Amino acid sequence: MSKTNVIVVLDIGKTNLKICALALSDATQLAVLKRPNGVLQQAPYPQLDIEGIWHWYCENIKDLAQRFAISKLAFTTHGATAVCLSGNELALEVLDYESDLCCKADQQYNLQRPSYAQSLSPALGAGLNLGRQLHWQQQQFSDQFSTVDCILMYPQYWGWRMSGIKASEVTSLGCHTDLWNPQQQIFSSLVDNMGWRKLFPALLPTGQSLGPVLPALAKQLGLSPDCQVINGIHDSNASLVPYIKQAPSPCTVISTGTWVVIAAIGSPLTALLESQDMLANVSAFGESVPCIRFMGGREWQVLSTESPASLDDLNLIMQSGIQALPCFSEQGGPFSRLKGEFIGPTEQLNDNQRSALASLYCAFVTHYCLDLVQGKQPGNIYIEGSFARNSIYLNLLQQLNPQQKVLVSEDSTGTTLGTGLCVGDCEWQVKLPNTGVPVLQLETQPLEYYQIWLNLVLTHRDGSKSEDIRR
Repeated sequence: MSKTNVIVVLDIGKTNLKICALALSDATQLAVLKRPNGVLQQAPYPQLDIEGIWHWYCENIKDLAQRFAISKLAFTTHGATAVCLSGNELALEVLDYESDLCCKADQQYNLQRPSYAQSLSPALGAGLNLGRQLHWQQQQFSDQFSTVDCILMYPQYWGWRMSGIKASEVTSLGCHTDLWNPQQQIFSSLVDNMGWRKLFPALLPTGQSLGPVLPALAKQLGLSPDCQVINGIHDSNASLVPYIKQAPSPCTVISTGTWVVIAAIGSPLTALLESQDMLANVSAFGESVPCIRFMGGREWQVLSTESPASLDDLNLIMQSGIQALPCFSEQGGPFSRLKGEFIGPTEQLNDNQRSALASLYCAFVTHYCLDLVQGKQPGNIYIEGSFARNSIYLNLLQQLNPQQKVLVSEDSTGTTLGTGLCVGDCEWQVKLPNTGVPVLQLETQPLEYYQIWLNLVLTHRDGSKSEDIRR
């Protein structure tokens, strides 16, 4: 019996790792493997567990190769990450972007980084601007950095490791890095200011084949010598691919996980405000997409419990006047300079009600972001990822946006599917989400309660004016 031809996608999220095998014929998910993704807290700085991921990946590829005919290997990863190579070795450990060590050189870095008008990338916290990481590494570890002969974006590192081919790619370069000018589709002034241009390999299209798997690896892992390695993609941009290809424009895609990334496809770049931590991502097709995001998944973990919430729990929250004010993460978003706090008798809440409050909070921040990033004719809202299974969040979002359809993806493979769709000969017909959200009656109108929340947020806890927060 012949084996089914598949494309295998390695999906490296900040919190979890996933390997998916998709049928090459129709994108059916035939296998999925998962494990947590950790950070190594060791010298000289918090770093990604590159070798741990590599060994886990190879072990599972070897197993999958016994079950399927693996035709292609593709990669999608979180952003704000690059790998500095000296020959075929790491010149420097891969810095965890949540570390704030690189902020210590901000005074010098800010003299080099491009203007917002050029990069459409705001100044973010910790290492979320990849240029800040590279600048700090060059200053702090000058001897090691002087040996760097290649900088690979994170998806391209895995492609190189499998194929031996070094490449650059636009979605990772254009993801709030300070390295890219998205409107002109060229490197930013920072790259030349720092003398890095020669370190980036040639730009290759997203989804293009880099060539076959290295012969020794193919033999070790049981892969066909003809198995092709695909030039990978930034994960949030992978989620957009099916919508850019097939959805009516304009529309908005909300990709939810560790980050809630809100991408307004077809909306004008003029909506972008540096003061609100908004940015342009670059799609797999080279187009600039207005975006805003907040660390909603991480905030959900802080606010919620394991106990599920009901509409009765939500009604109690709103009748009690309880509010959660941003924010509960230190990483980016329009409220990143505020420290989260609670209004009302939260000490009386049980675990179910705390989960209801978490849903309310995430829905309100999402709605605030939607108001900022969408144009005057915003179109459908598509929800993907973990929040697509949160009925309270979905119901609130629909009631907060009554003029739009909130459509929910029941597919957990959006990032993986988008990665596969970038591959030239994968002409899958994807079924876009068409499941609407039923509007359930609540005892308090969500729009009215949102306005109370917004007024509280826009009045600083120290009594300063709302402009202090929004500047």
